[in-house]
Amino acid sequence: MLLDTKMINKSANNILIGAEIFIEPGQTPAEIDNWFRILKEQGMYLTRIRMFENYMRNEEGEWDFTLFDYAFKAGEKYGINIYGNLFPSTSFDDVGGFKFPRNNKHLELIAEYIEKTVTHFKQYSSLYGWVPINEPGSGEIPIDEFSIKKFEEWKIEYNLSEEQKFEGFNHFKFEEERFLVSYNIWFLNWLVEQIHVWDPDSNIHVNNHQLFLLAAEYDFKAWRSFLTSLGGSAHASWHFGYFERNKYALAMSANSEMLRSGAGEIPWLMTELQGGNNTYSGFNAMCPTNKEIVQWLWITIATESKGSVFWCLNPRNSGLEAGEWGLVDYQDNASDRLTEVGNIAKFVNENQELFAEAKVLESGISILYTRESLWIEKKQQTGGKFYEGRNIGGVMKSAIAYFEAFSEMGLQINFKELSEFNFEQEDFKGKTIVLAHQISIPSTYYFGLESFVRKGGKLIVDGLTAYYDENAICTFRNFPLKNLFGGSVKEFKVIDDLFDFDFIEPNFKVPAHLWRGSISAETGQPIASHSNEITAIKNVYGAGEVFWAPSLIGLGSRIKGNYHKLYKLLYQEAAESINSLLFRFAEPYEGLLMKTMKSKYSYLTIIINKSQNQKYIELLIPENMSSQIIYPEARELSSNTILIDDEETLVILWQLNVA
Repeated sequence: MLLDTKMINKSANNILIGAEIFIEPGQTPAEIDNWFRILKEQGMYLTRIRMFENYMRNEEGEWDFTLFDYAFKAGEKYGINIYGNLFPSTSFDDVGGFKFPRNNKHLELIAEYIEKTVTHFKQYSSLYGWVPINEPGSGEIPIDEFSIKKFEEWKIEYNLSEEQKFEGFNHFKFEEERFLVSYNIWFLNWLVEQIHVWDPDSNIHVNNHQLFLLAAEYDFKAWRSFLTSLGGSAHASWHFGYFERNKYALAMSANSEMLRSGAGEIPWLMTELQGGNNTYSGFNAMCPTNKEIVQWLWITIATESKGSVFWCLNPRNSGLEAGEWGLVDYQDNASDRLTEVGNIAKFVNENQELFAEAKVLESGISILYTRESLWIEKKQQTGGKFYEGRNIGGVMKSAIAYFEAFSEMGLQINFKELSEFNFEQEDFKGKTIVLAHQISIPSTYYFGLESFVRKGGKLIVDGLTAYYDENAICTFRNFPLKNLFGGSVKEFKVIDDLFDFDFIEPNFKVPAHLWRGSISAETGQPIASHSNEITAIKNVYGAGEVFWAPSLIGLGSRIKGNYHKLYKLLYQEAAESINSLLFRFAEPYEGLLMKTMKSKYSYLTIIINKSQNQKYIELLIPENMSSQIIYPEARELSSNTILIDDEETLVILWQLNVA
């Protein structure tokens, strides 16, 4: 039996699952009421509505909120929480909305729209909060009057800043990239301030998009100061271009971990998940299966999301996405996808205490990326023959490779921007950081990395990591991390798309991509060589250790489509972190992933099988644990060996047996 709606909504810690209801002229009050009723019947108590100014204000400037009043009243009737997504006037064919104001007059019009919209709809108890802009992040500075003026003002301030004084080599300033980060912060904060003028204590939520491509534009740590919660859009059709379809669950996991890290101490939830077919929109035409929908939803829950909203419940009738993305069919009948979402929503509602208290069981393993690496990678593009390592995407794909390998070992892995890692702890024993082909390490983090290793941490480094500083100056003429890494690079040589990388001890090969780096070792001990050149070393530094192979062994394994050799290496190099984990696979399983949470006195593991085969999997678990599968159907487990079907998702509850 479902909990009462008011009980579900009472605590901000509860998980809310829902779908966007698309409101547009031509809809009747009965249709709108019916969509809210459908959400209620499915146990889905959260929606987001695009508050189109064009549908509330006519050409004469007169306001009529009637169409959206129907929705907010229906929300009150059925107990549905509504995020109002502000959507100031824009062209009819603008799918995602503009990202910045065009001029001062436009800024004034946005402020007027916010005043009118917020003051009118804050009266409704169904209002859950405001989304100040849809999918911030533009990829480049808009060519318009306002943005260009802001950029010029910012450059003056930037160039006068004491911390930007630089003596030495000529260098790139990355002014456009740095400004874009600052510009997003400014505009988001301005929008929030406008909302709070009229609705001072309201919740503020925002959803970034294209995280794997636009991560360098987002400073989530700065966003936390004015957001109530952080969100994201993770549409397989739009946003998972670095992945094949059978890897979309992995993509959702990585995307979710990046958001969890970005949110820090504030909650996060997935604001947009693909709900249905995309016919002409999106980069990749697809319709999610009901099993994929289940995988994505459970992955977000297992990554501490406080909810997920599908785009969308009802397909819009007009525009560039007409008839697309819906969880209901054109007759408003529930699709098999909606039925599955509803089943999970009801299940979570019935077990709110269990899931609301659940926290990710940290592995202590963090894969870090740097925004400067993404900037420099983009700056250095000249065309020519395509190699994944030197084209846009090489930096992020290298990090993803390690994320996938660790995931197939059954481990929960942190995925963070370098600035989001806490280097201030007193002890890093049992912690591991992976820097995979992060071509730029800003000089401000040299001390943090040294401190991490000195205090007992393990640093795993591959590829052209630290090739540049933050200004794209090559560091290897006078390598600032020489003492930490145990040596310096002599040179890099282009070899081939794939080649064998030979380790001395243990004696085995891993696939590598494109470049082989040779090392002038000082304190580091050689562990790999080629033609009498040292190609990898280990270096003890304080209480910790650095593993350094300046070749792309992570990306090489990803390109080859086989992580078996990389597993072996990671079991060896991250042994202290891995062996301390309470739950993991007994051996790696290709195409599987597991995420683990702790909830008071119990544990939850979510296991997903994308291997294209039924699998028996063995888990390593603490002693004295009783277990049962609680989703998709309740059944006791008599051992730690589990049968899981292809495409299946299992949620297992583990409890300590107390004598």
